[in-house]
Amino acid sequence: MGTSTAKQRKSTWKDTLRSLKQPKVAVMAALGLAAGLPFMMIGNTLGFWLRESGIELATIGYLSWVGLFYSYKFLWAPLVDKMDAPVLGRLLGRRRGWMMLSQIIVGGSLLGMAIVKPEGGIMLFTGLAALAGLASATQDIVVDAWRIEVSDDSEEMALLSSSYQLGYRAAMSLTDAWILVIAAGVGWSLSYATIAALMVIGVIATYFAKEPKRVETLSVAPARKTNLRFWKVVDAIAGPFVVFFRTYGVQAALMLTAISFYRLPDFIMGPMANPFYVDLGIAKEVVGSVRGTIGLVASIGGITAAGLCAVTLGFRTTFIVGAILGPASNLGFSFLAMYGASIGSFSVVMAIDNFASGFAGTALVGYMSSLTAIGYSATQYALLSSFYTILGKFLKGFSGAWVQKLTPPDPNLKMMGFAYFFFATALIGIPAVILCFFLANNTKKTAKS
Repeated sequence: MGTSTAKQRKSTWKDTLRSLKQPKVAVMAALGLAAGLPFMMIGNTLGFWLRESGIELATIGYLSWVGLFYSYKFLWAPLVDKMDAPVLGRLLGRRRGWMMLSQIIVGGSLLGMAIVKPEGGIMLFTGLAALAGLASATQDIVVDAWRIEVSDDSEEMALLSSSYQLGYRAAMSLTDAWILVIAAGVGWSLSYATIAALMVIGVIATYFAKEPKRVETLSVAPARKTNLRFWKVVDAIAGPFVVFFRTYGVQAALMLTAISFYRLPDFIMGPMANPFYVDLGIAKEVVGSVRGTIGLVASIGGITAAGLCAVTLGFRTTFIVGAILGPASNLGFSFLAMYGASIGSFSVVMAIDNFASGFAGTALVGYMSSLTAIGYSATQYALLSSFYTILGKFLKGFSGAWVQKLTPPDPNLKMMGFAYFFFATALIGIPAVILCFFLANNTKKTAKS
């Protein structure tokens, strides 16, 4: 046993470095980019556009509920797991077919938003944003499943998770940072049309991606193979949940609870970040350039650190570290609210926040990926990622109202509402840290028994 363990330990880094040359790593980064492009365009960046159109904070918070599609994607994930996409599924395969279809719809919806604009009819504009959210959530389902199913081992899964996060964070830097600079120069409509055109990167990556081998399993079918088609439908819906709870038992509820609290602070503060910068008096060109330079480098650093930590220390340790770093970084925003923001202090806070966010995001993706079962990876990962988002995406709709409620009536203290709000979001992260430690300890005890 000692010899085989030593061999495995020696080959880990060689295998990891060798896998960097594999085409699927580059494809994964491109798919991560395509997955990240629409997220901010129907989220916080959309809030910036609406804010400039005179919409109040509370309303901007409520409109963030368009992103709830990401939280409920587990409802239609069984269809993605067990059915082919119309036309494209037959041509490209199940995973690639759904990927390309969702990417085309996302691009078309964003282009529609660029054409309609809020002034052209807020209902139609919101409907296009909702359609982009639905298609984007579907893309997430199938990209996550593809990443899991093409991984040869846990080390490669960690590498692909990091590659995905690199592409995703690059997209986030563009749509959360440089989009502000672009919009300042050419306007919001052309900016949205540009992001819509960039979705072709995902389409190209999907075309060159390798369709993973399909594993058909039935965990809820009867002993006799009667009405097999009916039981395939039942299994598509119930099978992933049966397998997940059968595998992890009583720990399953603890895992889902920890995941649901993990990024809660970031979700709640998200819709208020851009209005906060406006009230601080920081020009959006400055916000965009700092996010796109210092913020991007810090994000890559956090992602890289999480990937290395996952390979060397494992998913659970990385998961705990991310739970601590994520909410702690929110305290920097309270500092800015209380003492004001110079370019230097703003840059430092951005660096800390982006490093922590990159680390925590990679840690969570890697941990959730390690919990899924082949054959049900799309639905199980959608279940996990829905638990990760559903509470935060619901509560963030009230973020604007909370800031307004926490703001003192004294005009000289108008920024204290933001200071209290960001401090409260950091405190909200404490339960997640406790749950992660308890989960790690409980897992060790289970392994020993």
